[in-house]
Amino acid sequence: MKSIAGVLLFLLVLTGQDTEREILLRTEKTLAALSSLQADFEQAYFSATVSAPLREKGRLYYRKPGRMRWEYQSGTSQVVVFADGILETYDPEENQLIRQEIPEDQAQGTIFGFISGEARLTETYRAEKSPFPGAEGPVHQLKLTPIEEGETAYILVEIDARTDLLRRVILFDWVGNKNEFAFSRLKINPSLKPALFTLQVPADCEIIEDAGIRKR
Repeated sequence: MKSIAGVLLFLLVLTGQDTEREILLRTEKTLAALSSLQADFEQAYFSATVSAPLREKGRLYYRKPGRMRWEYQSGTSQVVVFADGILETYDPEENQLIRQEIPEDQAQGTIFGFISGEARLTETYRAEKSPFPGAEGPVHQLKLTPIEEGETAYILVEIDARTDLLRRVILFDWVGNKNEFAFSRLKINPSLKPALFTLQVPADCEIIEDAGIRKR
């Protein structure tokens, strides 16, 4: 009888645990339901060829559909805006603006796709529970491996178990580089003006852009 009771208790514990797919589905739905988001972020880029990581921090703004602004408040002091499939990076020290066209399928596999909820997590990745250092509070930690091979080897995500929002996203490429984003002080659905997602640069700013953008 004791052994049967033990098995039943074990089964009850298992059924009370969320599967990886259930966790991803909730996060996917939560992100897709956002109309806007504001958060502080810390970014650390670890290069396979450089011993010390590049660390920066700043503030992120997101507004549906798919508009994002990253204001770096340390390090490079860059401003990055992603809207309508165009990535704009303004470097005030160099007084230079770089415009790049990012195809939709590529954007979905980047940090932009994750935050906007357009990454289609359950369709694009195989998920497994994979604890990694640095967790605080109740979280889910998953390893996501792309079903179709691309530039990203795999991704570690940390999801707040209470809000189903992303706390950390760590992207690994095939040559050993790692790009880590940590989010805090999240504000859900704040009022953000559309003008926030249009870059204003000096008249004498050097502009470098893809040939495809010039043809638009």
